[in-house]
Amino acid sequence: MKKVLSLLILFFILINVFELKSQTKKIIDTPFKDGEWFEFRIHYGFFNTSYASIKLKKDTLNDIPVFHSKGYGKTTGIARWFFKVEDHYESYFDKKKIMPYKFIRNIYEGGYTKNIEINFNHDMQIAHINDKKKKTKSEIPFKINAQDIVSSFYYLRKFYPRDKKDINESFNINMFFDSENYIFKLKYLGKEIIESKFGDIECLKFIPIVQSGRIFKEQESITIWISNDKNRIPIRVQADVIVGSIKAELENFKNLKYPFKIKF
Repeated sequence: MKKVLSLLILFFILINVFELKSQTKKIIDTPFKDGEWFEFRIHYGFFNTSYASIKLKKDTLNDIPVFHSKGYGKTTGIARWFFKVEDHYESYFDKKKIMPYKFIRNIYEGGYTKNIEINFNHDMQIAHINDKKKKTKSEIPFKINAQDIVSSFYYLRKFYPRDKKDINESFNINMFFDSENYIFKLKYLGKEIIESKFGDIECLKFIPIVQSGRIFKEQESITIWISNDKNRIPIRVQADVIVGSIKAELENFKNLKYPFKIKF
């Protein structure tokens, strides 16, 4: 299971999977607010192996008003005895433009650790990377309007294209992760009604294109369902791995900006 839980947490943060769109001068409503919180339960086969959560609050960074989001994941129960995971992700980003200023990744996965802090200089388009584990610092250029993996979750919720998407249409998301620029490719599969602990929910269904062979069975081994409402929240993620299947489902939430649409 090494890396799989961490990958799922990343996918939770990326599930509002719509093509990046240039910001315009028109006023666009922000679909989230201070105090929003999600919790996900992750299953490996019949076992409940871990939990992941992400929360949002208002904050300040260098006297600038920002949103501060924290993502956290850990293994629980028996799984924790065999493979301990403690993952922390944080992002400070502009409240209107959803532009990242600071990103933190501090993880422990079965003995593997990483502790990185990134400060984004958008005027120079330079990422200042502080690897606290290796005690090294570096500067790497990033693409215009780049997002970190946490801020991209909120950026896409606010600026996703409102026009209709065609089934099997693929599109890309740009992001800066650790010390590299990435293009994350996803494919839209249409709408589907998902049974959840909250009731039946109409979802948009997506498949991210991932590298096959080492962990995942095929390039299209991960499926993501997000709510088809103004909130655009993740409902379920399922991944077929080399030795089984992992499923993550929305377990709890609070302080949504819009009503959560449930079909009875």
